[in-house]
Amino acid sequence: MKIGTPKETFAGEARVALTPDSAVQLQKLGYECLVETGAGQAAGFSDQAYRNAGVTVVGDAAELFSAADVVAKVRPPLPEEIQRLDSGKTLISFFYPAQNAALLEQAKEKGANVIAMDMVPRISRAQKMDALSSMANIAGYRAVIEAGNNFGRFFTGQVTAAGKIPPAKVLVIGAGVAGLAAIGTSVSLGAITYAFDVRPEVAEQIESMGAEFVFLEFEASQDGAATGGYAAPSSPEFREKQLAKFRELAPEIDIVITTALIPGRDAPKLWLADMVAAMKPGSVIVDLAAERGGNCDLTVADQKVVSENGVTVIGYTDFPSRMATQASTLYATNIRHMMTDLTPAKNGNLVHNMEDDVIRGATVTFEGAITFPPPPPKVQAIAAARPKEKVKELSPEEKRAREAAAFRTQTRNQVGLLLGGGALILLAGLFAPASFMSHFIVFVLSCFVGFQVIWNVSHSLHTPLMAVTNAISSIIILGALMQIGSGSILVILLAALSVFMAGINIFGGFLVTRRMLAMFQKS
Repeated sequence: MKIGTPKETFAGEARVALTPDSAVQLQKLGYECLVETGAGQAAGFSDQAYRNAGVTVVGDAAELFSAADVVAKVRPPLPEEIQRLDSGKTLISFFYPAQNAALLEQAKEKGANVIAMDMVPRISRAQKMDALSSMANIAGYRAVIEAGNNFGRFFTGQVTAAGKIPPAKVLVIGAGVAGLAAIGTSVSLGAITYAFDVRPEVAEQIESMGAEFVFLEFEASQDGAATGGYAAPSSPEFREKQLAKFRELAPEIDIVITTALIPGRDAPKLWLADMVAAMKPGSVIVDLAAERGGNCDLTVADQKVVSENGVTVIGYTDFPSRMATQASTLYATNIRHMMTDLTPAKNGNLVHNMEDDVIRGATVTFEGAITFPPPPPKVQAIAAARPKEKVKELSPEEKRAREAAAFRTQTRNQVGLLLGGGALILLAGLFAPASFMSHFIVFVLSCFVGFQVIWNVSHSLHTPLMAVTNAISSIIILGALMQIGSGSILVILLAALSVFMAGINIFGGFLVTRRMLAMFQKS
């Protein structure tokens, strides 16, 4: 079978669904690859690069649609492109079926099978095909770069001979893939970064990236997570609290990046005109939801607007396309992984298995029928939260009984250790020389003290404790080296054993500590 990619006709679209590298991988699956002449030019892939990868370059889109069994695109198809599809052919592209009912009906009438890359279910097995996340990652990064390009100051604070420069304050609204990418970029540039999301479970992710999560004082439970890891609509009461918090932050924030989207709905209005008016002149708002109406009242799709008080509002809808080479590479890889699942035998024959969760979820028309919306996947993106068990508060009598039991247990352990140590000392005193006894008593006491110190340290702190035990082991080595020249053969053997064991502890401890610290270092 043949898979072909036409040139994108949407104004300003520079991405392409097939790259020379992805074509090589598709050929290994048994497919013959076609591309329309000039399709990859804007993304930095020449026709010659495709030819070198074994791809056939055809003259125009009509010839490509006629020859290809599978057509891979980026943007949703135009009506005339669907008209070129024959019954049984497969189209793979972004489609947005909830907003394109007419295109769905047209594809059904043509008998074409349509796989919407924006409908890939968000389950673990489908992450390699999640084109929305791939593009959102680029959009979040690029949003910060665009903000910096229109912001008149440094992101990071500086102290120079000419004076002190305060760091920029950035607020990211929405901590999905795009939001997290924006947070990471902003933090890495040195800005003081705040982030907000209606899903409280993302607070840990935000804080782990070095940003501060914006909490709301809201008594009623607010679960902002919907099926598939997306945000759900908020209650009116929660929305009012949210807007009040944003109004409080607006005068202090230099850059706002909004990413909030709800599947199948227009973008919620979160940054209102009065908030823009409260911002300082020279501030920047980048609205990543501009294509769906925008999160900001002043957003105009595909335009940059300057408000009356000098705030720049950017509503570009082509952020991934502004990094066309990288975006095309990632998207083509998503397409290639989808084709891998569609070709289980790797013989160049497409098998449209509607029992497969991923393929079924992404398919919007199949064999002359509209299959959108899909049924819920058998494997959920987020496991259902277990109901929290109510912890019974102990009565004063129960607390005293528990403390007494713990005291008795600890006392028994200590008495047992003392008796055992005393017995060993007594036994050694009957047979060992007096010079040995002084060393042996120190040894027993050190074991007792060491046991009590380590036993009462929380298990979660045992690994950091390695750094301390390294220093203690060094002291043991010094003591052992001083005793290794003793005249007693028994002392010499024990001292040598101490040097050996302490050496293992030192080098092993430093190795573990180094690996632990490496986990927190940027590569």
